[in-house]
This record gives sequence, C-alpha cells and structure tokens, in this order.
Amino acid sequence: MKTVVPCYYHLDVEVSPERVAQVRRILAAHLRYWNLDDLVEPVCHCAEVLLHTIDEHAEDKSTTIEMWWTGRHLITAIADNDADLHPKHAQPGCLAHIAAVSDGWGCCATGTGGKIIWFSRRARAIERAPLVPIRPAPSLRTARPMPREAPVPALAGSAPTSLLTAATADARARDSEGTPTGSVPRTHL
Repeated sequence: MKTVVPCYYHLDVEVSPERVAQVRRILAAHLRYWNLDDLVEPVCHCAEVLLHTIDEHAEDKSTTIEMWWTGRHLITAIADNDADLHPKHAQPGCLAHIAAVSDGWGCCATGTGGKIIWFSRRARAIERAPLVPIRPAPSLRTARPMPREAPVPALAGSAPTSLLTAATADARARDSEGTPTGSVPRTHL
C-alpha cells in the first residue's frame, strides 16, 4: 500500500490585483505537483476571492498563505495583518461561497490583531476502472487441413490447360535427379 506523505506550503505575498492571478497559478502548480488536480479549481477560486477582498478593503496588504495536505484533507489558510478588516467586509457572498465550496471553514484572530480565514477540502478517492477479464481469442483446437493444390491458371496465349496438368503430373513422376521414375534410362549411341 502506498503511504501518503504530508505536504506543507507557505507563501508570503504583498496583495495587488496583478499578484492575485500569480498567486492563483502558484497554488495551482503546487496542487498539481501534489497530484491534487481535482482540488485546483475550488481551492484556487476560494483563495482568489479572499485575496481580492484583502486587496479592496485592507490597509496592510501583506498576506500569508499556507496549505497543508494531510493525505485526506487539504487545509488552506489565508492570514492578513489588518486589525480593521472584519469578515463582514468581505465581498457579498464571499464567505457563503467558501462555505458552500469547502468541507469546512473558519476564522480566528492572530496575536498581531489580524485574522486567519481557513477552509478545508477532502480529496475524493481516485475512481479506478474495475479490472474486467478479457475473453480470450478463440483458439484452434483442431488443425486445419492443408489446402489442396490448385491448378495453375493458364495465362493468355500460353499452352492449353490440359498440357499444363500433364506437365505437372510428369514433374511429380521424376526422382530427385530429374530422371523419370519407372522408366528405363536411355543410352546414347
């Protein structure tokens, strides 16, 4: 059985509109590297929504993004340092969308006066195609008889067919040296 190695990724970023797209690509690359392709879209979308909220409403744009892969769950946390930014300032439906897309989420305060919003997603089991035995190809249980010799077809302008069959029969009647079998050898005078 293959064991799962827990993974961790940490990224400190100064949020700006152009950096949000870069962070999305970075997170997607790490998820693909961890073979979590099915989590790329929901995780990156939720992170992107939170980063846009920080960009629009926070005075301190420095943000920390962390991802933990436990082997069954991926936990993503986005922390900001802005004490004034409250979850109620989030884009309309932002936290509701995160709650709908994730398996669990939450918010907690940091020691510096900021907050951490986290969400988790369970990796779905890989769907594997069941192994179905393939029917073997039919085998030849009896040997096929050798094909009969077919008469050599006559070509246009050649000798009649009766002469060709006679020549074939004559060739069968000769031994390995080419002398006719059953005949007396001629002596030359």
